[in-house]
Amino acid sequence: MTILILTNYANGLYLFRKELLKSFLDAGHIVLISVPYDENCKKLEKYCTRLIDTHLERHGSNPIHDIDLFNRYNSLMRELKPDVVLTYTIKPNLYGGLAARFQKIPYITNITGLGMAIENGGFMSKVLITLYRSATKGAKKVFFQNERNRKFMQDRGVALHNSGLLPGSGVNLDEHPFRAYPLENDGIHILAVIRVMKDKGIAEFLEAADIISKKHENVFFDLVGEYEEDERQIYEPMIAELVKKGSLTYHGHLDTVEPIMDKSHIIVHPSYHEGMSNVLLEAAACGRPILCSNIHGCIEALDGENSGFAFEPKSTEALVAAIERILALSEKDRVKMGRAGRLYIEQNFDRRIVTDAYRAELESL
Repeated sequence: MTILILTNYANGLYLFRKELLKSFLDAGHIVLISVPYDENCKKLEKYCTRLIDTHLERHGSNPIHDIDLFNRYNSLMRELKPDVVLTYTIKPNLYGGLAARFQKIPYITNITGLGMAIENGGFMSKVLITLYRSATKGAKKVFFQNERNRKFMQDRGVALHNSGLLPGSGVNLDEHPFRAYPLENDGIHILAVIRVMKDKGIAEFLEAADIISKKHENVFFDLVGEYEEDERQIYEPMIAELVKKGSLTYHGHLDTVEPIMDKSHIIVHPSYHEGMSNVLLEAAACGRPILCSNIHGCIEALDGENSGFAFEPKSTEALVAAIERILALSEKDRVKMGRAGRLYIEQNFDRRIVTDAYRAELESL
């Protein structure tokens, strides 16, 4: 079988779906990946038969460019004649899905998250939902990563009869093993792994870091994540000031966050919206208590309050209160929360669940 995969970012495919790609190759399938070329594409070379450079604007909304992307996907499918198309992320989902439907090629869509453009309502939301309704109508399966996103879209006529639910992208439990909780003798490190942008809650995190570090001399904050270039000028000065004060260590972009998580005690994720947060799944898998926004896509990573606490998004006050709450626990309690999180991930978010779901869909073809 020839499988064509459409996505907008090579590193995301590598980090969260390489096991799926390997399972396709091991089964003897031809795996073609269409993605905008960047330095991360080299990581994918051993997980596919061929890489195809397909330019797209991840955040643009120019209709002429989007029509061009649809035409390029159409041409690509006519040339490659795939037996099935798998799409990830919004533009490949919309325009790749429409192209596959137009050419009557079986396709499977994965809606990893809705994004603020849909959730905020308004004209753009209506346009995107209309496109999704059409793009998913002919899909063999439309996977969602949390029940709330599925209900939101189905209430608006999307994927009424062909939806499925996945535990996010799952976690590779071998790559993210349980790691012993570090001693707190030299202080408590609180880590956020987020893109530096408003919708990921970066402002609230930085404000909370400033407030907490002034009150608790033994609490330190770490940040991993690259800048969203459109917002760099807003947050770069804030980060520089906290680094200068000694309240924050900024690590920039890292290909792997395991070494930082290993040394951290608490993982914070203040995002405004998620499909399913891979950061939280990986943090819980390695045995760290988590603090996260009280939204779907985050709270699914919690085993109730056994493995962490949720707080209201978009609120520095709520984030500070959550941090104070977990700091008020004993070190023994935090260790116990981390262990509970690992067990919960093992039982519910093993990446093999995702791989098996895709394999079952392909076998049914």
